[in-house]
Amino acid sequence: MAHNKTYELSHDDLNKVMASVDIPVCPGVLTEAMSEAQKDEPDIRRLADIITADPGMSAAALKLANSPLYGSGRAVSSVRNAVERLGTKNIVCVVVASSLRASITGLPAAWLEQFWRRTSMMALAASLIARRLYGISPDAAYTYTLFHDAAIPLMMKRFPNYGEVLEKCEREGMLLEQAEAQFFPCTHPIVGSLLVRNWGLPPILGQAIRFHHEPDAYDLPDRTLPGGALSFIAVTQVAEHLLAEIQQGEDLEVGSALFERAIDYLGISPDDLDRLRQQVNAAIEDASLA
Repeated sequence: MAHNKTYELSHDDLNKVMASVDIPVCPGVLTEAMSEAQKDEPDIRRLADIITADPGMSAAALKLANSPLYGSGRAVSSVRNAVERLGTKNIVCVVVASSLRASITGLPAAWLEQFWRRTSMMALAASLIARRLYGISPDAAYTYTLFHDAAIPLMMKRFPNYGEVLEKCEREGMLLEQAEAQFFPCTHPIVGSLLVRNWGLPPILGQAIRFHHEPDAYDLPDRTLPGGALSFIAVTQVAEHLLAEIQQGEDLEVGSALFERAIDYLGISPDDLDRLRQQVNAAIEDASLA
């Protein structure tokens, strides 16, 4: 299959995006926590001290450690115990999520709360699906899913009519990225890929975010979109579609065609899909009770 479309962003394209949308800088506390957590032998005490210094991160770590997903009997009340219970990979997910959430402000609190609630549920579902599939890291899938739509609130903040375009998509069953391309100088996948790059996260996450709405993502050559990045896209597309199904909401992001390609790419059978649907549903109910 021939691919005439140019996927590389030129310097002018990048400057236009950077001038269009205010992309938050990576908080120092996150850089510090990730640097410690990613050492060959992380110092758990030092990592706990870094997290303890940030109230938002501390609260998020304790909440997850005591949730039905990880809580086993006795509740933990110190960040050190939470870090020990969760392990460094899960702690990285917590601190990234907390930092990302704290970095996006200036929008109605109720809208942001709903957005992050849905995003967190989707990240949970994606990591759960990744855990069932060989070769896809659940914590990387979780982080990717948190960031893949993180540019939506940035677009909402920057463009006064963005909320109207979201409503138009819901009303007319239009996919969001198509509407963005029509009305705005940039789209949330491009802004999201720049956010990930600015935060120093692995380049493969940025590649996956950049291409997660491309209708021909599954046909692109490996040099344009490596298989590892495509796996993140597929897992999240399955998670997002299942979540919309379970919550009886509109799927404005994936659509049935990409959902079918994702299932096919991951080799998920109809029986597997039923099992995943049940597991995602149970995990979401557990998370809601936490």
